[in-house]
Amino acid sequence: MDNGFNKPIKKRNYKPAIIIISVVLIGAIGILAGLPGVEGFDAFDVTILPLMNAIFNTFTFLFLVCAFIAIIKGKVRIHKRFIYAAFVTTTFFLFTYVAHHFLAESTAFGDDGFLKYFYYFILITHIVLAAVIVPLALTSVARAWNGENARHKKIARWTMPIWLYVSFTGVLVYILISPYY
Repeated sequence: MDNGFNKPIKKRNYKPAIIIISVVLIGAIGILAGLPGVEGFDAFDVTILPLMNAIFNTFTFLFLVCAFIAIIKGKVRIHKRFIYAAFVTTTFFLFTYVAHHFLAESTAFGDDGFLKYFYYFILITHIVLAAVIVPLALTSVARAWNGENARHKKIARWTMPIWLYVSFTGVLVYILISPYY
């Protein structure tokens, strides 16, 4: 079976790694959400980290759109490269996200009325779907690596829109909360 790079495919069981990575990432982020931040940290302005998060989410979103366009056009190799680029920017996002939530306490949203409800709706759906996307994205890429194209396509139909939503709403959350840093 062709994997887009004309190399033979060796099927592997990625499920244990997917479970471990998902549990560790989601668990660590959940724990960080309850921590107060590092008191008196002043090595640099930690409010730069959410901006970096938004930048990485923007690139992830753009890479995913390009990957989607590429696969619609049947350009498997280009699709893979954009997906890998999205994984790289998502990984950079995770580093800056964890650093920010380790170093700084949570920022409260400071507006009332419709905007407050809109913000919390976006934030809650973003958080829930961000937890869902971790195993989905890993499973999608594992199926592609194993040459399970039909199964990859089946799960990617869910993974792509959810990942797009998560990366887009990550930027939107930043835009809405940034005045309160």
